[in-house]
Amino acid sequence: MKIEPGACVIVSLTEPREKFWGVVEEINAAGVFMRGIDLNSYEDLLHTILRGEEGIYPASAFFPLRRVERILLDETAGQMQSLVGRFEERTGMLLTDYLGLSESDTDQDDPF
Repeated sequence: MKIEPGACVIVSLTEPREKFWGVVEEINAAGVFMRGIDLNSYEDLLHTILRGEEGIYPASAFFPLRRVERILLDETAGQMQSLVGRFEERTGMLLTDYLGLSESDTDQDDPF
């Protein structure tokens, strides 16, 4: 599978070292535009959603290519379920709905 807009990914970053989990909005020569959360907040996000609390919100972020170490597709591997799969199973909602993204927001072929 190709990494393109609409794909759920984990981006490993340098300077400072961090990982960001979410949906790619755009990848270009300048960097990566995403909507998601810091990967360290993933479990806290699930707990706040399941309890109906507030506190962790997704962010739209741009990471310049010089900071991007690698981009991994968030996909199921053997017995290990993807983070997006766990999110959707435990919360009962689509990740794109939670992030406020729709098919038209991530479809680069449709200018409208």
